[in-house]
Amino acid sequence: MIPMVNLKAQYAEIKAEIEAGFAETLDNCFFILGPNVQAFEKEAAAYLGVNHAIACASGTDALHLALLAEGIGPGDEVITSAFTFIATAEAIKYVGATPVFADIDAKSFNITPESVAKVLTSKTKAIMPVHLFGQPADIPGLSAICAQHGLKLIEDCAQSFGATINGKQTGSFGDAAGFSFFPSKNLGCYGDGGLVTTSSDESAAKIKQYRNHGSKERYYHDVIGYNSRLDELQAVVLRAKLKRIDQYNAARRHAAHLYSELLAGLPLTTPYEDDAGVHVYHQYTLLSDRREEIMAALQAQQIASAVYYPVPLHQQKVFQDDCANLSLPVTEAVAAQCFSLPICSSISDETVTRIATVIRNVLSA
Repeated sequence: MIPMVNLKAQYAEIKAEIEAGFAETLDNCFFILGPNVQAFEKEAAAYLGVNHAIACASGTDALHLALLAEGIGPGDEVITSAFTFIATAEAIKYVGATPVFADIDAKSFNITPESVAKVLTSKTKAIMPVHLFGQPADIPGLSAICAQHGLKLIEDCAQSFGATINGKQTGSFGDAAGFSFFPSKNLGCYGDGGLVTTSSDESAAKIKQYRNHGSKERYYHDVIGYNSRLDELQAVVLRAKLKRIDQYNAARRHAAHLYSELLAGLPLTTPYEDDAGVHVYHQYTLLSDRREEIMAALQAQQIASAVYYPVPLHQQKVFQDDCANLSLPVTEAVAAQCFSLPICSSISDETVTRIATVIRNVLSA
């Protein structure tokens, strides 16, 4: 079976370093907000080009904490994408705000300045673009809208660690950003984990307080906070992988470009890359009106594939009160045709070729 992500192969490459770090941590018995978490936060901040990187328990928590720190709350509207994992909109609801869904670009799958402008209201307080599948959103255009209307920009970087726009890392543009370290991510740990980035000292202080039960000083609590702390063992994993993230992303890009080369000329749409952003291919996602037929052929050859995301958020039952009669034509069209192929840092050219051959055989028949 060819899986979507081969975590075993990646682990084999870094096993000795991770196990040595685990052994040291277990020997020291310092498991919460210890030296590895602190070191990882500094290393991540340096890599991403931000003043502060604050580790937390998950990518969902990262977005939640970012929204809290930027003062988003009840009565506010946050414009975001309906073509994303539910965590993006969940975080908005957690703070009592309302997610307002903008349509996406048919090529990048990300919200655009034009789509955002159409749904701006007097209640809009923030824009939360998602760098979906590792393709950076149009941050310069969205930043211009934020500047014009006095809005916060909060980046959802759950799928874009290492992606850049004009040489600058995603997660370093907005007032704050949230990253996910779910195991399958480009930079993933061996459980749940997340990171909030900001260059604001004030926001960083709030995030640190909120993630630790609202406490700045142990047993003294000024606000109601949360238990959202990355543990030491996950930080060991992330420190080992962070050293190699550019290598991992380069391997993903190589595989993606090979896929696109081998699938050229077929009646399907391969992923888009613009001239400004560097796509890091958390997913390699295609569009085809013969999706089910292709996926069935792949399954018959024991090759995994997946649909991210079959039901856009504005059509989910949980958001029906917020989205009554809302139509997002591009989002809906993409959701009806999209499917993703296996991709990870260890996938071989031979495996990519085998997968592409199955698809070519289906569409050439």
